[in-house]
Amino acid sequence: MKKLVVVGGGYGGLNIVANILHRTFPEDIEITMIDRNAYHALKTEFYATAAGTKADIDVRLQFPKDKRVQYVYGDVAKIDTEKNEVIFNDDQPTVPYDTLVVALGCEDAYHGVPGAKEYAKSVQSIEQARETAMAVGNTRANGIIGIVGGGLSGIECAAEIRESRPDLRIKLFDRNASVLRPFHEKVQEYVEEWFAKNEVDVVHYCQIEKVTPEGIINKGELLKTDVTIWTAGVQPNAVVRDLPYEKDKYGKVIINDFYQVPEATNVYVVGDCAASEFSPSAQLARQQGQQIAEILLSIMNGNEPRKPKPIKLKGTLGSLGKNDGFGNMMEKPMTGWLPRLAKTGVLWINKRH
Repeated sequence: MKKLVVVGGGYGGLNIVANILHRTFPEDIEITMIDRNAYHALKTEFYATAAGTKADIDVRLQFPKDKRVQYVYGDVAKIDTEKNEVIFNDDQPTVPYDTLVVALGCEDAYHGVPGAKEYAKSVQSIEQARETAMAVGNTRANGIIGIVGGGLSGIECAAEIRESRPDLRIKLFDRNASVLRPFHEKVQEYVEEWFAKNEVDVVHYCQIEKVTPEGIINKGELLKTDVTIWTAGVQPNAVVRDLPYEKDKYGKVIINDFYQVPEATNVYVVGDCAASEFSPSAQLARQQGQQIAEILLSIMNGNEPRKPKPIKLKGTLGSLGKNDGFGNMMEKPMTGWLPRLAKTGVLWINKRH
């Protein structure tokens, strides 16, 4: 291992580099991190950026400053697995690698719905969250915001926009009988009641057929919106989907117990790009990143890496504005101010780390 390249500075990629830099390794190892931005963006807070309740600077962190790592900024177009190099969209020089970590995260999955990509706003990247914030902020008084998807992102977006713009009419479109299907029934009921109390309309059993500049077509009926926000599922980054490796039904790369691609063990995959029994989350990417760092450090120092311990997630937290929230913690449902406070604490810890 000479040239270690980490593609993606999200939760997984950043955690790998940060953990490696905290330890000693041979001086002939060259570490390069590639990202489109010159900072780490806190994706779990993009819903607040989109709603206009959190400043852009509050969701950005600087990458570690260390002479042992160099940063390359640009949009990755392709990973050439035959030549072992990362290719960019412009004339930027390619970056060769001996060992590669793929940490490119995810993007919206539109499920073949016409017009969704063209006309719906997103919160999957900081650039998209900024565009969404502009659209929401410029919406006319008493305008309609349509949010497609009743998962965690959709719920937090709807609640935060309600707090940001009390004048707006907010409609949440969900295909299920209740929002937050993976959560405990107590949490689902609590959120539904919060929405009813705060005048967020929830439309269940939706079959979104098309998104247009005028709004959303659900079961043949046009429901007008001033802004449509898409939060109805994700898929691995397009660069990852194009990799010539075996993938699961969600397009995620299948890996072995050491996060390596079985057919190319010099390639590691983390977070939203890696096949896993768990749903995508920042918490999962961080834990995987820490384990991959330990594996790479062992190899760097000429040792046999230990098989990582099974991942144990602590739970999921969500916000309903600034003073209310919900979550599943240690398999127990939580609602009210306590999970909201816990989420704030987790964010503070991550920033400080």
